[in-house]
Amino acid sequence: MIKAQTLSLPAPAKLNLMLHIIGRREDGYHNLQTLFQFIDYCDQLSFTLLEQPNISITPELPGVRAEENLIYRAARLLQQYTDTQKGVAIDIEKRVPMGGGLGGGSSNAATTLVGLNSLWNVGLSLDQLADLGLQLGADVPVFIHGYASWAEGVGERLTKVKLPEPWFLVITPPCSVSTAEIFSHKELTRNTPAITIATALGHGGKNDCESVVSMLYPEVKMALEWLNQFANARMTGTGASLFASFDSRQKAEQVFKQLPSTFTGFVARGLNNSPLHQIEKTGAVL
Repeated sequence: MIKAQTLSLPAPAKLNLMLHIIGRREDGYHNLQTLFQFIDYCDQLSFTLLEQPNISITPELPGVRAEENLIYRAARLLQQYTDTQKGVAIDIEKRVPMGGGLGGGSSNAATTLVGLNSLWNVGLSLDQLADLGLQLGADVPVFIHGYASWAEGVGERLTKVKLPEPWFLVITPPCSVSTAEIFSHKELTRNTPAITIATALGHGGKNDCESVVSMLYPEVKMALEWLNQFANARMTGTGASLFASFDSRQKAEQVFKQLPSTFTGFVARGLNNSPLHQIEKTGAVL
């Protein structure tokens, strides 16, 4: 069997259906409880095997130096961890909004680790890849494991869950929210009582970051007020992107057609299994 020299894989966005902050840790991070669900709206990453240990990425992302790009860092981390002498040329088709709380960077890193694990034939397990991914960001492991999850700790302790798979309208106001600013803000709620998975699945929850973000970013408040006219609007992560669920694609698209020109958005299906893990014909080892 001839090993594939190229690989093209999706890097899906995610939504935090709720996000509770239950305490601040001694290391400065926060203990969270959140529900992750994937959506079928993806970046596409194409990997071409190089026989020399070079890593190149095209196109460069605006405002992000190549060495700071999570895709580059993921590739270099796997290269160093496995001591492989192979390299890769990576082409990115970017669709997921940057800085919107949709996990685009973390998902890109996860797809890179999974894809290069196969392309370089280094043979790590998903658990090993997730441990590596955690060095890059707390959200990376959920994308590597590829199933809808209840997450605790800093987001790395995952329990597989089965969620409804509605249609979502996701909108992004014209602002970029600083995660560090939100998590360091004195008004942020940090003592929400811990709940069980059953309570979260049965009754949902809120996003503890939403009130602070709405206060600091008027564009987010305006977008929430607009979307709340049609359905229960929520913010994902630390924003700025917001979402609402609908029981049909048609209903979501009807609202999308009324979206003010000041916002961007898209309609996507909620998924319990990541599109990355639904790809079998690529030869990726999942």
